[in-house]
Amino acid sequence: MTNQSGFITLVGRPNVGKSTLVNALVGSKVAIVSNRPQTTRTTIRGVLTTEQSQMVFVDTPGIHKPRSLLGERTNERAVGTLAEVDAVCLVVDASAPIGAGDRFVANVVHRTDTPSFLVVNKIDRVGPGQIAAHLAMAQKTLGDFDEFLPVSGRTGDGIEELRRVLEPRLPEGPRYYPDGMVTDQPETALAAELLREKLLAVARDELPHSIAVTVEEDEEEEERDRDDGSWRLRAVIRVERDSQKGIVIGKGGTVLRDAGTAARTELEALLGAPVHLTTRVVVDPAWPRRAPSLDRLGL
Repeated sequence: MTNQSGFITLVGRPNVGKSTLVNALVGSKVAIVSNRPQTTRTTIRGVLTTEQSQMVFVDTPGIHKPRSLLGERTNERAVGTLAEVDAVCLVVDASAPIGAGDRFVANVVHRTDTPSFLVVNKIDRVGPGQIAAHLAMAQKTLGDFDEFLPVSGRTGDGIEELRRVLEPRLPEGPRYYPDGMVTDQPETALAAELLREKLLAVARDELPHSIAVTVEEDEEEEERDRDDGSWRLRAVIRVERDSQKGIVIGKGGTVLRDAGTAARTELEALLGAPVHLTTRVVVDPAWPRRAPSLDRLGL
């Protein structure tokens, strides 16, 4: 039987729901989700394998007007995926007017020859008439796309139709990942992103662009504990200022403790093994604007 296999990137301005959409398309959580703009900083691949195909969805950072070196680098990552994939989904928010940011991203997409699809996400937030009006406005202002598709990554409406439309556009070829694999992120990267997600859920507005999390395996332990198969991980949370350190830790350490517990619980469910996670908060002044700090963080 011939298999189709390929890569599909999701691009758009910040906070249009790309990560939620990737999770829905894959059927498993592979990307963290937050209502804060510019949560996604790196490209994350989620894998959906069926009898007929393997679809690799690439979640990208929101394309925006950068205010720091971090912003410039995340934009470069998002735009850099466009010519390297087999299809592009431009995602817009059904509950927000189509604006200059959407038009800018659409123009970037149209500079490539890659098949492109306009995905109107968050239709669960608006009525049927608003969905139709949004689709019409998208067709009028954002240029030509192979298809225009309304979906909701949160409720799953339209997700199966989106998969059905995208699958036949992939080329014939081998599967890139083994059956059962839903993401190519290492366990340490998953842990870092989950912990950052939990911290963003409770931290103040100034923190999303000022917080970074790295996780590594405990150097004093074996890669896996020989007795119970557990993962032993150490997390370092970086902030820019001492005041932010206090926010992340919380009164009596409650914020950091609760976020660590939530991340560990979710990671254990994903890995199917016990996880021992220790955390530490450090101040790294102006890290989003300094190349050495970004390089060290893999950003």
